[in-house]
Amino acid sequence: MSIQSVDRSLPPRGGFSLPFLMLELKRMMRNKRTLVFTLLLPPMFFLIFGLQSDYKTQPYGQANVTGYIMVSMAVYGGMLATTSGGATVAIERGLGWSRQLRLTPLKPAAYIATKIVIAMVLGIMAVAVVFAVGAFFGAKLPAAAWVACFLIAWLTSIVFAAFGLFMGYLLPSENVMQILGPGLAVLSFAGGLFVPPTGWFETASKFFPTYGVATLARAPLGENTTSSLVAAVINLVFWSVVFALGARELFRRDTARV
Repeated sequence: MSIQSVDRSLPPRGGFSLPFLMLELKRMMRNKRTLVFTLLLPPMFFLIFGLQSDYKTQPYGQANVTGYIMVSMAVYGGMLATTSGGATVAIERGLGWSRQLRLTPLKPAAYIATKIVIAMVLGIMAVAVVFAVGAFFGAKLPAAAWVACFLIAWLTSIVFAAFGLFMGYLLPSENVMQILGPGLAVLSFAGGLFVPPTGWFETASKFFPTYGVATLARAPLGENTTSSLVAAVINLVFWSVVFALGARELFRRDTARV
C-alpha cells in the first residue's frame, strides 16, 4: 500500500488570518477586568483633571484646556489599552499556549502582528470613550482637530501594543499588569503627557516612548514647532521598531523549548 505524501506547505502570510484574528478578539472581549480597567480609568482621570480647575475654559492653541486634557487622557487610554492587550501574552505563557503555537505553522511575525491588531482594536475603544466623555463635558477643538487628534492618539498607540508584547514576554505572568500599570504612569509623566515639560526636563522627555505619542497627538492643537514634530516622529519609529523586534525575539526564545 502506497503512502501518500502529506502537504506540509506553509500557510499564506505565515498564518496571519481572519479566523485567528476573530478567535483572539473573542478571547479579549471575555476579559472583563481588562475591559473595565482600560475603558473606565482614562475617562475618570479626564473628569478629575479636566473639569476640576478654574482654567478649564481658557484657550490652549486652537482648543480650550479641557480639550487639551481630553486629548492627553485619550492618548493615555490608548496606551493603557494597547499595552494591556499586548501583555495578555503573559497569561498565555503561563498556560503554555505560546509553546503549543510553536507546534503549528504559525510564524512569530504573524503571531506578533495578530496581537498588535487586537491590541489596536482595544485601543480605539479606549480613545473613543475618552473623546465621547470629553465632548459631553465641554472640550472645545476645531472640527478638523477632533478627527486628527482622535486618529493620531489611536494610531500612534501602536508603539505601546508592541511594548505590551515585549513586556509580556519579559515579565512574570502572575504580576505583569501590576508592574505595567505604575510603569505607564511613570512613562506618562516622564514623556510629558501629563505635565508639559520645560527646561532640562523637556530635553530628557524626548528619550521616552511616550514623548512621540503625546507630541503628535496634540500637534493639531497648534502648539508644536517643526523640530519637535520631527523629534516626535523619530521617537515613535525608533521605539516601535525596538519593541516589535524585541517581542519577536522573545517569542522565538520562549517557544524554542517545546
